[in-house]
Amino acid sequence: MRAVAAALAMVVVAGCSEAAPGDAADLTKVKYLTAFNAFGREAYAFVADEKGFFAEQGLDVEIAIGSGSGENMAALSSGAADFAPVDSTGYILTKATGKVSGVTAITAIQQKSMVGIMTLDGNGITSPKDLEGKVMGDQEGATTTILFPTYAKLAGIDASKVEIIPVAAPELAGALAAKKVDSIGQFVVGKPLIEKAAGGKTAVALPFSDVITDLYGHFLLTSDKIANDDPELAKKFTTALLKGLDYSIANPAEAAKILNKAQPETDAEIATKELEIMAAYVKGDGAETGKVDAERVTRVIQVLEGAGSVPAGKKPEDFVKVLN
Repeated sequence: MRAVAAALAMVVVAGCSEAAPGDAADLTKVKYLTAFNAFGREAYAFVADEKGFFAEQGLDVEIAIGSGSGENMAALSSGAADFAPVDSTGYILTKATGKVSGVTAITAIQQKSMVGIMTLDGNGITSPKDLEGKVMGDQEGATTTILFPTYAKLAGIDASKVEIIPVAAPELAGALAAKKVDSIGQFVVGKPLIEKAAGGKTAVALPFSDVITDLYGHFLLTSDKIANDDPELAKKFTTALLKGLDYSIANPAEAAKILNKAQPETDAEIATKELEIMAAYVKGDGAETGKVDAERVTRVIQVLEGAGSVPAGKKPEDFVKVLN
């Protein structure tokens, strides 16, 4: 296990030499999907493009808007896209149960999971136990819903006492503000957006990482074909993307402006706040950006195994590809 841990400790080889920028015709074209939509949390890819980090690695990257974990994994598996961030826990659950194949994780975007439950001050929910007897809205098939039974078990609450109803992702904030539901499945960085939708009312977040402490945030995924047949491409892309990620959390206001330039419908002020919140999740407890540790992935698998969410016998290398 120690050997595997050392191998998985960093999926990007430190000191990887950067390719000098060349003419557009000399750049390798790849397609990247955002995790979901073009929220502030997605700014780092646009920053990597705007700042020339992709070009430094000899890449011409098309950034397309992703529609969520399931759709992103399907696009990678089919070859319709080359790289995409996907919630790590949803990915492990989906792959472990055979619902997706042909994809693998190559680095971590956040060291801590951003999955959680969001409510509003005054709804009587300040702890997991308060969820019992309440209604939660969530996008059908979302990671929050998939992971909720595990979260409930570890938090010591009765999942059967929490009613989860399907609400389309664009309608979640409005449903919460209109009191159609008591809480919603929501990444914790969505707090500023929820508060804006609720007219300035304070949002209360219940991060799953408070209960399931080893969970990573998003993993960057690629196809098995790229990981196995063109690991150098994967290394170059990862190097540039993580450089954009580090720049974004160090310069959130600038990153938000870059995102707004590329996606004018975004709110730069909200995006800035999202990036400020996300910084703590990218670094976790001070880990190097992108780090994936085999022993920690093993603990995540064991938690999910113990909750009956994944079959026994799975190993870190079933989910994470070492690029060396």
